Amino acid sequence: MSQDSTSHDDIAGHLARTRKRRRIGFVAGGVVVLAAAITIPLVLRNSSSPAEGAAGEDELIPLTIADTAQSDFQDAIVDVGRENGLDIEFINFDDPYLPNTALVEGEVDANSFQHVAWLSQFNSENDTEITPVFSTVISAWGLFSDRYSSADDIPDGARIAVPDDPANFSRALFILQTAGVLEVDEDAGVFPTEEDITANPRGVELVRIAHESVQTAYGDPTIDAVVVATDDFDPALGITSDDALTLEDSAASTSSPYVIVVATTPERVDDPAWPLLEQTYRDERVVAALEEEKRGEATIVEMPVEDLREALAELTE
Repeated sequence: MSQDSTSHDDIAGHLARTRKRRRIGFVAGGVVVLAAAITIPLVLRNSSSPAEGAAGEDELIPLTIADTAQSDFQDAIVDVGRENGLDIEFINFDDPYLPNTALVEGEVDANSFQHVAWLSQFNSENDTEITPVFSTVISAWGLFSDRYSSADDIPDGARIAVPDDPANFSRALFILQTAGVLEVDEDAGVFPTEEDITANPRGVELVRIAHESVQTAYGDPTIDAVVVATDDFDPALGITSDDALTLEDSAASTSSPYVIVVATTPERVDDPAWPLLEQTYRDERVVAALEEEKRGEATIVEMPVEDLREALAELTE
């Protein structure tokens, strides 16, 4: 996640190529879990602050939001956002590291593509202070295989595809531990590495793949299983959480680092646009659109922003 690897000109060029009018909204709250789909990376761009943009009563507050993939439900967010006084511009980045870099560079106003664990890794590695504004959703992650019907059936020497970034690699280790495939040192904390594996009785090989591409290894004849978010699969495959050999418990406290958030820079945390954005994301029309888009494989999470920031601080230490 090196910030130095992407220049300001790279980001500006990407923005110029991909800028599209979009609408998006967000949510926050108090660890209430509602059935709905959301995994929305949100980034806002504005030459002035949202507060400065709202000069007239009927003037919309402009926000530029960054995501990592285009999706149909964004249109519902834009429409509802306009009703709530927001003129949202949605930008999709094909590189999952660019939304944070763009935010730090001042090219966008906020983002909402990442969970707290990912954000803590970025802040630690880049000496940044990107801060959560409110929670959005948590995606269902699990262990999947097209050839085995049980985790117990995974053979000795099996090759299992896992995300290569530190935060999601650690998440995969915990899922594999729950599946009984390996054991992780209990003192390793939230970010265990391969060196923290204390038992691997079947001698499985962990095949690291860019986290946004792990789902493509499903069905690969050289891969026995994958650890991935259910909503990352191509909808045409018809794969649901019911097909997981082992499914992460999204409601467990141990899953809280994987709650996705809308985040911004410290100087923007009190902008009046965020409550409007949260209100937009809580709208039943947006929830319905997200449910359809994610096929029910993500869950809305309302978590107090103070808890999000406390969790981030603890993980970043």
